[in-house]
Amino acid sequence: MADSLLSLDPQAPASGAPIAIAVEGLSHWYGHGSMRRQVIDGLDFRVAAGEVVLLTGPSGCGKTTLLSLVGALRSVQQGQVQVLGQELNGSGRRTRQQLRRSIGMIFQGHNLLRCLSAEQNVQMGADLLPGFSYRARRDQAREWLRAVGLGDELHKLPHDLSGGQKQRVAIARALAAQPRLLLADEPTAALDSRTGREVVELLQQLAREQGCAVLMVTHDPRILDLADRVLRMEDGRLVEPGSGQRLWGREHLADVPVQ
Repeated sequence: MADSLLSLDPQAPASGAPIAIAVEGLSHWYGHGSMRRQVIDGLDFRVAAGEVVLLTGPSGCGKTTLLSLVGALRSVQQGQVQVLGQELNGSGRRTRQQLRRSIGMIFQGHNLLRCLSAEQNVQMGADLLPGFSYRARRDQAREWLRAVGLGDELHKLPHDLSGGQKQRVAIARALAAQPRLLLADEPTAALDSRTGREVVELLQQLAREQGCAVLMVTHDPRILDLADRVLRMEDGRLVEPGSGQRLWGREHLADVPVQ
């Protein structure tokens, strides 16, 4: 798959699959007055259902801010952002809350509840599934923990886990909700090379089997070959990998319907 990265249009999905993320003219600022600073500058891109797209670039270039906007954690200031068919620009808090039930999120800080075991933390993700009994949700949690290599750590609290184990619990929790879109911020940062690759392969399997779109921020060059496409950000803009010069404009967007 690594060879195919060079031939794929950097912004547009390669197939006519339904679009999970459609971003057009997105800009974002922090601060006010003389302290106002632009962190995202006119982004345009799409991610299709079933795609694994990696987002790379130097620290501070806007990658995490972009994830928070696509994940409906921040209000859109300028531009259009459609996620799973829902326009976020001008959307209300309740709309964004409902949308987040279909989005799995993996944060750098794990965000595990310290008073809950690994199994209970993951079961929180399964609790979002309608019509599942308590036993079914528990079994789902155990299945995902086994999938990320923590089948023997079910009852451990977060303070008894290593940083890499906490990250895997956070990944299992996101997957347990069976999301239609998965957003991940450096999910392999605390993992060794073998475990990191296994985790991304698990996300790749989720994308293929369940039609889940995956947008992942990473600095890990060891997993680039697992992606369908790689987008690179610099100074709040998308640039071609390796060039750092020519911007990816709207002429690259695929003419496929947003669903």
